This record gives sequence, C-alpha cells and structure tokens, in this order.
Amino acid sequence: MHGLKLSHGLMAGASLAVLTLVVVNSGLLREAQNIPLTTSPDQDQVTTPEPKKAELSQENLAAKPAENEIDTLAESPPSPAPLPSLDMQGTMARQKMAVDAGGVGYLQKAPASGIVAQGDQADAYYRDQGRDKFTDIETNPMKIAKDEPVSTFSVDVDTASYSFVRGSLNQNVLPQKDAVRVEEMINYFPYDYAGPADRAVPFKANVSVFPTPWNPDTKLMHIGIKGFSLNGQEKPKSNLVFLIDTSGSMDSPDKLPLLQNAMKMLVETLGPEDTVSIVTYAGSAGTVLEPTKAKDKAKIVGALDRLMAGGSTAGAEGIRQAYQLAEQSFDKTGINRVILATDGDFNVGITDPEELKSFVERKRATGVTLSVLGFGRGNYNDEMMQTLAQNGNGNAAYIDTINEARKVLVDDVSATLFTIAQDVKIQVEFNPDTVSEYRLIGYETRMLKREDFNNDKVDAGDIGSGHTVTAIYEITPKDSKAKLNDDLRYGEANTPAAAGADEYGFVKIRYKLPGEKDSKLISEPFKISAAAPTVEAAPQEARFAAAVAGFGQLLRGGQYTKSYSYDDVIALAQGSKGSDAFGYRAEFINLVRLAKTAQGLEPLKQ
Repeated sequence: MHGLKLSHGLMAGASLAVLTLVVVNSGLLREAQNIPLTTSPDQDQVTTPEPKKAELSQENLAAKPAENEIDTLAESPPSPAPLPSLDMQGTMARQKMAVDAGGVGYLQKAPASGIVAQGDQADAYYRDQGRDKFTDIETNPMKIAKDEPVSTFSVDVDTASYSFVRGSLNQNVLPQKDAVRVEEMINYFPYDYAGPADRAVPFKANVSVFPTPWNPDTKLMHIGIKGFSLNGQEKPKSNLVFLIDTSGSMDSPDKLPLLQNAMKMLVETLGPEDTVSIVTYAGSAGTVLEPTKAKDKAKIVGALDRLMAGGSTAGAEGIRQAYQLAEQSFDKTGINRVILATDGDFNVGITDPEELKSFVERKRATGVTLSVLGFGRGNYNDEMMQTLAQNGNGNAAYIDTINEARKVLVDDVSATLFTIAQDVKIQVEFNPDTVSEYRLIGYETRMLKREDFNNDKVDAGDIGSGHTVTAIYEITPKDSKAKLNDDLRYGEANTPAAAGADEYGFVKIRYKLPGEKDSKLISEPFKISAAAPTVEAAPQEARFAAAVAGFGQLLRGGQYTKSYSYDDVIALAQGSKGSDAFGYRAEFINLVRLAKTAQGLEPLKQ
C-alpha cells in the first residue's frame, strides 16, 4: 500500500512538472509570435525564439512515466521565460513607430535558399505593412484647346512605378492609385522606333495619330522618341558612388540581399578603368570602399558582401558624403554619378524631401548626377525617391526581383548611365480650329509652365544612349460628339487658318547636348491626313503603348476610359506584342490577367 501511494505521488509530481513545462513552452510560443525577433550573437540576422521540445500529448500525460524520466523532471525544473533582448526591444520600438505612422508590422518567414536539412526553417524577419508613401497625383484633365492651346512637360525615363505595380499584383493586391504613374508604366518597355541617322541630332521624334481604343470619338496622338546609340568605343568612363542604405529597415530578403546582388551585376558591366566607391549609412554614414578601379572586382564584391543591416536611417548624411566622394574622384570627360539604393525610409537628420531637393539641385551644377534604386515593400518611401531622382538629373527604378535588377543594371545600363541629351522638354501647340479638347496621359509630376520651354535655366529630363521615350495625348477633334466642354454661347467664332487646315497641332522638342548650356530645337506638325483610320492600322509600337496606357488608367480608376475593360487591354496588347525578345510584353499581359481578380486591399497580416 505504501509503495502504491508513493507511486501515485510520483506520478502526480511528474504530471505537474510536465504540465508546467507545457504551460511555459506555450508562453514561449506566444512570446515568439508577439515579440518575433532575436539576434544570433555572431551575425546580424533576425530569427524567432525556438520553443523547447516537449513531445507530450494528452495521452502521454495520462501514462505512467519511467523512473528515469521522473528523476530528470525533478532535477531539471523549467527555466523562466527570458527577458526581451536589446534587439527585441528595438523591434518592439519599430512596431510602435509603424502603428504611430498608421501602419502595422508583422513577422514573415524568409524563403529558404540552398539545401535545408529536414526540420530546418527559414529565418523570420520583421516587415512593415501599410507605410508605403506616394505623392498625391491628380489626373490630368481635359483642356479646351481654344483656352489653353499649349501643353509643356519634361520627358520622363523612370520605370519605378511599373515594377511596384507588378510587385503588388504578384501578391494578388491592386496597387494604391497614387503608386500608378501611367507614363512610367508606358516607358518601362523598349520600343522599336526609328532612330536618328547620326549623332548630330541625338534623337528622332516619331508622331502618329489613330482612333482611341477606349473612345472611338476621340484620337490618340502618340509621340515616340528614340535616342542615338553609342558603341562601346564611344562610351565615356564612369565614376560611380554606390550609396547603400544599411539601416535596420533594410533587413529583409527583398532589400539588402537583393541590393547586394543587383550591385554585383552592375559591377560586371563596367570597364576596367571605371571607378567604384561605396558609402553606407545607418545611424551614421561612412565610406566602406575608397575609389577603386572596376578591374579590381574581387575587392568591390568583397566590400558588398560584408554589408549588414542595423540601426536608424541617416540618409541625408549619406547623400552628403557620397557627393563629396564623387567630387573627390571627379572625371571631367566621364560619367560622375551617385547611385542611391534604399527603401527611402529616412528617419535621422534631414528628412524633409524639399530640403533634400534643394541640396540635390545645387549639386547638379558640380556635374555629379543622382539615380535612385528602390527596394522593399511595407515602408517604401516613393515620394522621397521621386524627389531625389527628378532633381538629381538621374533616373528612378524599383527593384523587386533579381530579373528586374538585370534589366535595369545590365540590359538598360547604357540608357541610364550614358546621357546623350539633357533637359529634354516637349511642347505641343494644338490647333483650336481642328481640335476641341486634349489631355496628356500621365506626366502629372513633370508638367512645366509654357514659358519654361524656352528658358534654358529650367531643368528637365535627360535621355540616355539608345533610350526610347513615349508620350500620348488624347485629343477630341472639332466636330466630335465626345466633347466634355460645351461651346460658349458668347464665344468668338474661329476662322480656320489656311496654314493649319490639315494639322491637329505642332510638336516642339528642346534639348541640350551634354556639357552645353544653350538648347537646340526640333519641331514637326502632326497632320490630319496622316492619321490612321483604325486602331489596327496604327503602328504596332503605338498600339502596345496605348494598351499599357489603358491599363494604367484603369488601375487609377478609369476616369476617361468609359466601358474599356481589362479584357480589352489584353486583346490590344496581344495583337501588338511583336517579337518580345525578353518576354516583357508577355509578362504585362499576365499582369493584366492578375488585375482582373486581385484584391482591392492587402489583408492585415499578424
């Protein structure tokens, strides 16, 4: 009897110990879910606390444990839950900042790479949600040609919007409206426009007019510009400063690791005498690699491989030091450029876009330009990126995949680095005797005043070697029933001018050759008699650009697209896809299909 009582006592004690372990481990699991980050002591890597192993089911609890198990449980009481580490506390602070800024944060598993042992899991990392920032854009309205016959804007060669839209749709979510800049979506694609005969005139304008796919009572005026292509011998040397964000917000697979691989790709395209420097910034900024010839690739790649993320974001100080380093190695006959790679989440020092804009504008005079590569989602500051790129005489791209890194930094590197024309502006004068209304599709952030066109002090976009630029107007002919503005009862009657009777309008393009201060002018009328009678009769490249323009407008709400649908976009794009050597256009068609079923808002992730 005594032995039986002792046995029952031991069983009860063992059960209590096991229950205590289960409760403690359950608490650890909850803590791992709510406070997700710890840091391995030998690397800057985010992981989740691993719960203690307790392979005991409800059936195990009822069974009698072996004596050695009882002894072990008695000798090894459960350890109390650990206090949050400094890294945990920093993560909790970031979570609070995200909530204060109107967003949230959540734990996401990084994709496993290479060979993973059975039972191993990819590390987890903290990710913001709902903090992406975009400039408010008001869609260009229909304007009355008689009241405002002249439209002026700066060319745009950025592509960031398209890549961000693609990233959203690939996650089955429609992009927010202001993330969609239609001109950047159109200009993402290379077009086979006719180019200039020689470099005396650095580009050629191709103008075509055809019926609007989404409104048969209006017409599209398509302007396609093709830049002169430099050969390998003509390309100048490059003095590049990689300005890399290594702050804590860059600690996720789609940010710093992708950035490192992207920069390595760019290094592979450089000539042996090109120069590379690296500046990083987190809580403070510093030079990681002094100016180094590209022929020493191992040294450059080694410096990139050693980068780790952590700390706050002193972006302004990094920009200042990068310009300083570029000026230190300035090449009077070469390309001098700072390439900023970041998610744009500046939170230390100067964080006002307007103040940074002023700094970058002043630095243009030194001959050093600034391009921006954006990475990541959740707290991506597109507003900051656009401000810096547009005022730094560079370009803005968004890198969401390794394939996009190759497109931007390998396939398109000549168009982004080697400038053949600067301060390129387009001005269109519409003939009020033949055109009732018009609107420019996109370019809302690139509009200029009428008098800016002839003012060589006013900055505008640049065109690179072999680059194409596309702009599209929708115009309403004088006799069309599609007019949105009624004629004035007391307006003056217009008498058609003989010189412009066969013209919808007149296109003027002003540009400067690199290094010159005075601009040159190209002009060309667009004739009524030259207009294509049907959409199918329009040039193939113009039709595909129109399909992209239609898609972009639908994503922005379709204010002017009537009953035009995603299926209509797909049909137009399929009929004008052409050879599509790199598959960009096929990918576009698939994105339109994704948009048909994508959610309007990303679900809240915990």
